[in-house]
Amino acid sequence: MGDSRPHRVIHLQPEAPDKPAHGAPCNGCGVCCAHAPCPLGIVASRRTQGACAALVWEADAQVYRCGLIVQPDRWLPGPLRRAAPLLARLARRYIAAGKGCDAHLETEKQ
Repeated sequence: MGDSRPHRVIHLQPEAPDKPAHGAPCNGCGVCCAHAPCPLGIVASRRTQGACAALVWEADAQVYRCGLIVQPDRWLPGPLRRAAPLLARLARRYIAAGKGCDAHLETEKQ
């Protein structure tokens, strides 16, 4: 029988690093945020499914970054912009910045 796991195609920059193993340090691959937004990403994206609108490609470094951390004013709705520093700290916590990859996703390049 074939593979019964659901498959979904997400589009990332070809230069993006491969997804690290679960628990390994984050390398900016973007897979987790391209798959679904975190709770604060839902606020920025105004959606609960699909890629987070605040996923930012940094071409010079060839990595993805969370826009809520690197450019919080750009991604927050007007009334929340004053809280940008606090929300950037919350975003670091939600994405477990510095804690390792928490995405239980399998990837393959096409």
